[in-house]
Amino acid sequence: MITCIECRRAAVDKSIHGSTITATAIIFGGVVPYVPQYREIRRTQNAEGFSTYVCLVLLVANILRILFRFGRYFETPLLWQSIIMIVTMLVMLNLCTDVRVAAELNTKRRSFTASDSKDEEVKLPKKLFLDFEWNYFWSWSRFVDYVQCVVAFTAVAAYVTYLLLDSDVFVESLGFLAVFTEAMLGTPQLYCNYQNKSTEGMSIKMVLMWTSGDTFKTGYFLLTQAPVQFWICGLLQVCVDVAILFQVYYYSRYPQKPVSHTTHTTSAKAL
Repeated sequence: MITCIECRRAAVDKSIHGSTITATAIIFGGVVPYVPQYREIRRTQNAEGFSTYVCLVLLVANILRILFRFGRYFETPLLWQSIIMIVTMLVMLNLCTDVRVAAELNTKRRSFTASDSKDEEVKLPKKLFLDFEWNYFWSWSRFVDYVQCVVAFTAVAAYVTYLLLDSDVFVESLGFLAVFTEAMLGTPQLYCNYQNKSTEGMSIKMVLMWTSGDTFKTGYFLLTQAPVQFWICGLLQVCVDVAILFQVYYYSRYPQKPVSHTTHTTSAKAL
């Protein structure tokens, strides 16, 4: 009898340990690819290779996912995943804004001769969120403007959700919009590769990391019986990842006509 009880306890402890590892992987796995990108930007002081629209898409997707939880329960690790991702994207935005503004200032300084102007007199035109100028949307001069935009979007989305929370159609649509937005992160790279007829400049290791992560995440959705929106869009993410991997194979095996690259467009997801 004692042996049987000990075996059951060991099985329970093993299950809890496995669940903890899985939950930890779900919570932090999504932000891991951005750690080397953050370090690279810090090291080179160059943010041109990273599209801040990645941050925009992930912020919108994860804010909507959190609001979706008020209408439809899902696993707590997925909630923490969204919170961690939001914090990570804000950190990335802060760094990219500082680096971009510093680069623009240095470029403008170099355009002035010593006789024309002193360094301290060189100023950049302010691009503020509260100016509501669409021409430089999401290209503001200060990190605080991005925070203002995120807070404004969250407040509006939360208010609309509060008003329509009793509507099943709205709740399900909200959940689908949240995960579908995130699922589309790989499509800019897919289209870019197609336009360039090449995958040059794209990290294959990164794509493999997305594929393994998205596959693991989709399996987690299925095993935990997450809302249908989650695993459908998870499968879509895996399909996009596989399509990009196919492009790597195809364009390396059958090189296409070289295309003149005037600018280097990078993946929303990769960087």
